[in-house]
Amino acid sequence: MTPGTEERPQMPVEDFEELVRRAPKTVRNRLEFLGGRLCVKHGPMDVEDFEELARSAPETVTLELINGRLKVKPVPDGDHGSIIMWLIRQCMQQRPDLDLHPEQGLLVEGYRNGRAKPDGALTPVGYFAGHGDWADPAGVLMTVEVTSFDSDTDRRDRKEKGIGYAQAGIPVFLLIDGSSDTLTVHSEPEHGTYQKNVLYKYGDTVTLPDPVNITLDTEKLKDYAH
Repeated sequence: MTPGTEERPQMPVEDFEELVRRAPKTVRNRLEFLGGRLCVKHGPMDVEDFEELARSAPETVTLELINGRLKVKPVPDGDHGSIIMWLIRQCMQQRPDLDLHPEQGLLVEGYRNGRAKPDGALTPVGYFAGHGDWADPAGVLMTVEVTSFDSDTDRRDRKEKGIGYAQAGIPVFLLIDGSSDTLTVHSEPEHGTYQKNVLYKYGDTVTLPDPVNITLDTEKLKDYAH
C-alpha cells in the first residue's frame, strides 16, 4: 500500500446489517462481521446460496464468490472511475467493434463455480445481450481490475481473481495497480494460470496482445498516481 494511503475496511457496519436483514434464511445466520470484513461461518458457501444472497443484497453492496469465499467488492472512488473511463475511451477509439462493460457478472474458475464482477469485461459488441446476472465468459476477450485500498485487495485482485479468469480461459487479464502505479498484462492462460505476465509503469506504452490488439498510451494515468 502506498505510504500515507489509508486502508479501507471492506464495508461499513450499516451495510452489513442491511445485508443480513435482507439475506435469505438459509444463509442469514452464517454471516458475521469481524474487523471490518464480511465472514461466513461453517465452511464455504455454495453457488446457489451465493446467487440468492447476491440478488437480495442492497444496492450499496456488490458481492463476488471467489475460490469458494464470499467477497465484497469495494465501492469505487473517483480515481477508480476515471481510470475505467480512460480505458473505455481508448478501447472505443481503437476497436469500435468491441465493448468494455463495467461490473458485468461472469462465471469463472474451473467448472464455472466462481462468480466475479470485474471492473471491465471486453467483448464483441452485443455479446452480453440475453445473458443473465452471471454470463458465460466464452466471448470475453479481456477482463480488467483496478485495485482499491480495501483490506482484501491483495488476495482478491492480484491473486485469486486472476487465477479465476485464467481457469475460465479468458485470453487477457489487465491489472491496473494504484498502489504501485503499474499495469500488468497477463495472457496465454494454460493449466489454470496465465503463462505470460508483463509489468509496465504508468507512462509506458502498453501492448494488449491478441485477441485484444490494443496499444495503450498510459501517460494520463500519472494524473491518478498516489
